[in-house]
Amino acid sequence: MYTRFPSPLFARLFPALRAGMLSFAALLCFGHAAAAPKFEAAQPIPLYSYFATGDVDAEVTAPSSLPTPSYVLMGGGPDVDSAFRWLIQRAGIRPGTGGRFVVIRATGTEAYNPYIYYSDEALTTSTNIADMWVGGASLGLTSVETLVIPSIKAANNAAVNAIVARANVVFIAGGDQSDYIRFWKGTALEQTLKTLMAKNVPLGGTSAGLAVLGQFDYSALYKSATSELAMLDPYYKDITFDPNPLSLQGGFIAPPALASMIFDSHFDSRDRMGRFITFISRIVAPSTTPGGSFGCAGGVLPASASGNSTARGIGISVETALLVQGNGSGKPVTAKRVTNDTTSTESAVYFVRPSVPPSVCSPKTPLTISNVEVRKLADSNTVFNLTDWTGVPLYQHMDVTSGLLYPADWY
Repeated sequence: MYTRFPSPLFARLFPALRAGMLSFAALLCFGHAAAAPKFEAAQPIPLYSYFATGDVDAEVTAPSSLPTPSYVLMGGGPDVDSAFRWLIQRAGIRPGTGGRFVVIRATGTEAYNPYIYYSDEALTTSTNIADMWVGGASLGLTSVETLVIPSIKAANNAAVNAIVARANVVFIAGGDQSDYIRFWKGTALEQTLKTLMAKNVPLGGTSAGLAVLGQFDYSALYKSATSELAMLDPYYKDITFDPNPLSLQGGFIAPPALASMIFDSHFDSRDRMGRFITFISRIVAPSTTPGGSFGCAGGVLPASASGNSTARGIGISVETALLVQGNGSGKPVTAKRVTNDTTSTESAVYFVRPSVPPSVCSPKTPLTISNVEVRKLADSNTVFNLTDWTGVPLYQHMDVTSGLLYPADWY
């Protein structure tokens, strides 16, 4: 059971609201007897939905461009309050500057708005921020705005893009990443997001929102792939990627600071190491040596224990966020892990990199790959160097042998 909001009703239902699994209408009816059905004329389906908390017309003097990029990679489940505050601060927003925080999603409601904007259950803007609230207004935000963008037409809409273009921070909510690939890729919205990234406007995402932040995305166009089936057949139908086919160009948004990476969420709670190693294996380019053929057909990057242009990925547990920042020209991109003080999980981040290519990687054939490096970050003090993949000691080497993961108890 989630405990993100103090009231018992909100504590149970707000995570579902943020994830888009429950409407506010359903929330209002919760616990009451169902009314007799009424037959009404069908209403037109809106092109998009827009919700605002705060003053969207307030003057904003926070910078519209910044010297270095900032990303929040969040693993789903309960949101990490301090990660949202970090995005606000990295945007140069301070009390008196104003600032617009825009949440985008393909389904769901405006449930993020009060959580990010207000400081407590009484919906105040106090500088004394209660647990389970972000307190954005007290930090300088003048508005939190949510756009539900459920179609290609909506993603090309001028009003939608005008709202996103004014953002000082953008956050991609959870839901279904296949919606983001189907509805947003190749649209005006993608270009708006790329324009913001070129200005280093901070960007974050959780769960499905996290999944679309890599150079390579697990697009999940069909059912969600399982570790067991992925290792038994690394090309089975539920393993779909963006770009498709895999390529070094053409991925959805593909932030430059996150090049060569793929991400996965809900990592340990859903036992996703096996499928994640399979995903990364699929990115490894085929090669032929005197000892035989290695890699995966369709792969585009080498496997190696060194270098910053190799196949690699980051798996993030629930109630966990990785704060990624650029540090200036010629300096590495670095990351720190944060979680909530009240978390009941280990809230770990796993950095996964094959040191050698797969020895068996073919359709309808169990995967075999050895010496996959796994580094584990489970504290909020260590700084990880994403550029050269250092800062956390090796946790363990992992193997997939004939479709079976070793060790199986990796977490």
